[in-house]
Amino acid sequence: MTPSRDIDRLLEIMARLRTPGTGCPWDLEQDFASIAPYTIEEAYEVAEAIARGDRHDLCDELGDLLLQVVFHARMAEEEGSFDFGAVVEAITAKMIRRHPHVFGSLDTREVAVAQDAWARIKAEEKAVRAARLAAEGRALPPAGLLDAVGVAMPALTRAVKLQARAGTVGFDWNDPRAVIAKIREELDEIEAEIDTPTPIPARQEDELGDVLFAVANLARHLALDPEKALRGTNDKFTRRFAHIERRLAEAGRSPAEASLDEMEALWVEAKGR
Repeated sequence: MTPSRDIDRLLEIMARLRTPGTGCPWDLEQDFASIAPYTIEEAYEVAEAIARGDRHDLCDELGDLLLQVVFHARMAEEEGSFDFGAVVEAITAKMIRRHPHVFGSLDTREVAVAQDAWARIKAEEKAVRAARLAAEGRALPPAGLLDAVGVAMPALTRAVKLQARAGTVGFDWNDPRAVIAKIREELDEIEAEIDTPTPIPARQEDELGDVLFAVANLARHLALDPEKALRGTNDKFTRRFAHIERRLAEAGRSPAEASLDEMEALWVEAKGR
């Protein structure tokens, strides 16, 4: 089988991999739950390639992410739920439906008007879904304001989305300095937990979560992405620690053989570069 630019070839390959008896043993033993973590991982790798500005890797990573969609669609087809064509049709219909200013009768080039239309159409879709579930005897309990925020996204990203939705009804600070004060308050509380005669890990974890939640809130008030900010700091830490390793290696030593003071001095050196 040869490579192709045609999506049908990819669907063919996945079908072969999932064919009992002649397919790949690993692919055959997977299910939706076992593949889900890989789907999330591939999405992160797409974001990483974008952050690096590496278009060659981006092409490759987008292919890996597309494979995840094909994998899930194939498993759904096997159980008779839907197939890849249905996935394409569903997203095509959704994009046309949610862009009446492009494909329909709404005549506007204003972003705010287009966003209002998007929100209204999403609400209509939600009502239709609720009616369908009710007809199937699967009616859901009344949804709260925060229920629409998915639980599977990264914790910092979810924190920002939860805070933003709560802010739509006025449950929010109006000054980032107030958020900074909250961070200091949360730091005091975790410090108090650390200083207790018999620290309880679960309570420390709870207080640490409050600190991180407050920091995510500060990022939101500054219109910054905390995930992106932390990725940048991770990269910076990696570069500076690599400098420590290189400088020690020049002296025939490793970090394990150096004192903390020595490594701190090299860290300061790396910061000056």
